[in-house]
Amino acid sequence: MNLALTSLEQGLIYSVLAMGVYITYKILDIADLTAESSFPFGALLFAKLATSGMNPIISCLIVFVVGTFTGLLTALLHIKLKIEALLAGILSMTILYSINLRINGKPNVPLSGAKSIFDINISGNSYVDKIIVVFVLVMIIKFVLDWFLKTETGYLVIATGDNKSLVRSLGENSNKYIIIGLMLSNGLIALSGALLAQSSGFADITMGVSIIVVALASIIIGDTIFRDDVVKGTTKVIIGAIIYKIIGAIALKLGLKPTDFRMVNGIIVVLFIAYNNLQSGFLAKRKNARRAEND
Repeated sequence: MNLALTSLEQGLIYSVLAMGVYITYKILDIADLTAESSFPFGALLFAKLATSGMNPIISCLIVFVVGTFTGLLTALLHIKLKIEALLAGILSMTILYSINLRINGKPNVPLSGAKSIFDINISGNSYVDKIIVVFVLVMIIKFVLDWFLKTETGYLVIATGDNKSLVRSLGENSNKYIIIGLMLSNGLIALSGALLAQSSGFADITMGVSIIVVALASIIIGDTIFRDDVVKGTTKVIIGAIIYKIIGAIALKLGLKPTDFRMVNGIIVVLFIAYNNLQSGFLAKRKNARRAEND
């Protein structure tokens, strides 16, 4: 039972990460690898603030705001220096690695004794209490993000990912909305890192290794389960992240070692992508067959 509750809790935490990556991967159509460093950046920055005695809620807000600047770095490299988005993300990831080490002066920071947003007694069960807190937080983030995407700025961020020329024809600077998208994305990713640090009880420089695969797996799983546009993208990634962590828990229950998880992550992504491709091919063939019959 504790394993199931932990999986649900971590799934909700990773859904914040997935919502961040959703903005760049699905909306802006940009392959941004900054997440590999902005995630531990959030964890290590929170550790610095929390161990200094700062209120955990304020610390999380600061992590989100400062985390947006990791996305700004990638955006400036991409837009101002004309570096490809993928390479710009890799360069930002490399630069941030050294910055992350400098935040606390060491690669690993225990949070024992530091205040956390999970320091709350609601049900008497620490696992359930954590889930309640993170669920409420995830719902707030989801609804705020959904609201933002319905604003004029949000629509233009979406339009930038679809057609930059259209945005420019409206007299708007598409680069402005790329910057906004990248900043918002990495702010959420950093916040997810801060949440995981509080849940785990420590912050570590290696927390971001292969984290982009976790986010992509959550997005792909959500898209596979809900193939229509009736369900909102943010809802899809939240459910996808939870299912992803449940699959990981099942793998652990079956006897796989924690060291095998990266392999499991990769296999999960490959299987769901393969299924999506086969399903899309099947639907396309059926559609073409119907057209041929009508002709």
